[in-house]
Amino acid sequence: MNMSVTPVVPLVPDRRRRLVVFSFLMLAMFMATLDNQIVSTALPTIVGEFGALERFGWIGSAYLLATSAVMPVYGKLGDLFGRKYVMMAAIVIFTLGSLACGLAWSMDSLIAARVLQGFGGGGIMVSIFSVNADLFEARERARYQSYSSLVIMASGSVGPLLGGTMSDVFGWRSIFLINLPIGIVVLTGLAFMLPYRRPERQPKIDYLGALLLALTISSVVLWADSSQLFGSIFAWKSLCIVAFAAITAYLWVQVERRALEPVVPLRLFKDSTFPLFMIISLVSGGLGIGMVNYYALFLQTTTGLSPSSAGLFFIAITGGIVMGSLSAGRMISKTGNYKPFSVASLSIGVVAMLLFSQMHAGTPLYIIGAIMFVQGLGVGLGQQAPIIGVQNSAPKSDIGAASGAVTLTRMGGAAIAISVYGAIVASSLKGLAVDIPGVGRIQELTPKMLAELPAASQTAVANLYAGAFTPLFYAAAATAAIGLVAALALKNVRLPATVTEKPVAAVE
Repeated sequence: MNMSVTPVVPLVPDRRRRLVVFSFLMLAMFMATLDNQIVSTALPTIVGEFGALERFGWIGSAYLLATSAVMPVYGKLGDLFGRKYVMMAAIVIFTLGSLACGLAWSMDSLIAARVLQGFGGGGIMVSIFSVNADLFEARERARYQSYSSLVIMASGSVGPLLGGTMSDVFGWRSIFLINLPIGIVVLTGLAFMLPYRRPERQPKIDYLGALLLALTISSVVLWADSSQLFGSIFAWKSLCIVAFAAITAYLWVQVERRALEPVVPLRLFKDSTFPLFMIISLVSGGLGIGMVNYYALFLQTTTGLSPSSAGLFFIAITGGIVMGSLSAGRMISKTGNYKPFSVASLSIGVVAMLLFSQMHAGTPLYIIGAIMFVQGLGVGLGQQAPIIGVQNSAPKSDIGAASGAVTLTRMGGAAIAISVYGAIVASSLKGLAVDIPGVGRIQELTPKMLAELPAASQTAVANLYAGAFTPLFYAAAATAAIGLVAALALKNVRLPATVTEKPVAAVE
């Protein structure tokens, strides 16, 4: 017989089974995060087979665009239908998308497959945080969510090296096909070990609101890429995209005001914690995810490191992330305070970006590695506060939607940052009168070609790229400062202490 569910009762009362379920969730996170890391080092190989160099950036942007668009929808679906089957559906979509990527026959088909993969990846990330909210109480949740940093460290350290190695040995398609066995294992484990808790209310899907939100998010991310698509973010086509985004955003707000089950309840914005963490997540996504895409390029062009050697430096940044995240998780669990970690995280971000702006072609590698570690430490310290903060401030029925909104803004911030930072570097290099022996267009210079240049030419290229990266780091420092202001404005909230609960039956 089913019994009523109270807010303090975990989804899985048995601790051992709870840890098993959590392990499957971490495996799913590993699959999704590894995909982003492993693809980056295989891009040159993919371009070598398909060509279409001008569109290779969309292999990453298409995934982020699709992921960002569906995140709030998945959060709401979990609130309405229960987390279990929504998450399993996301894993199925991601796995099928991975298969489609592995079978792609052209650049366009690969980009389309990445969109399908992103539709599943967005659901996986949102569902993991939502299921954790059902598994653990607030303070205990902070400690367990810190373990996700171990997954990030593993994927961040292994991904770049694994991507290059698998591409060389098995071909680039293997980096996508490896997700098939992982997806099957996770699906099987969740099917048998994760209970299904039926929501207490009848589901009513806000289809129009979901569509308008997806169109708004897609338009913003597309506008961020418009410098590559249309030559300028102020081109008339770019401005049309901005106007369209403004119209859909206005319509979305009007629809959400009247919807019985809004995809992102506007009542969440009544508590200042939610909008402030939206700003923090947007900035953190740009710093923690968006910048990673440019560290490898910075290292290879300004120091002459090979792709595999540059990949080793990611151990420093992911090591900092895991140290910061584990430390913050344990301290939040003990004290119940999360604001100080957001403030510390973004303060470190400002300092790290300013230090990077002073790097030049002759900077010793150990200094660069140390700064990458510090920046990773800052990312780790602030990684959990947005999720924990909004989950604590949101009503129980809106936890999934709030979690989805936070993760959405983080991924959206990453997608926008990738495009904006890329435009900064490209504009800095564009129009430079390059008179370097052995160099044609500097934008088309690959790491392999750079390694074959004379020493004097390598030094000249390194100096040009170091100068192009300086405004990028200044821009990143400025965005981190905006996030810091939002973090300082957060209310000092203490999470509720752990309550000893009595087991309550869940629907199997």
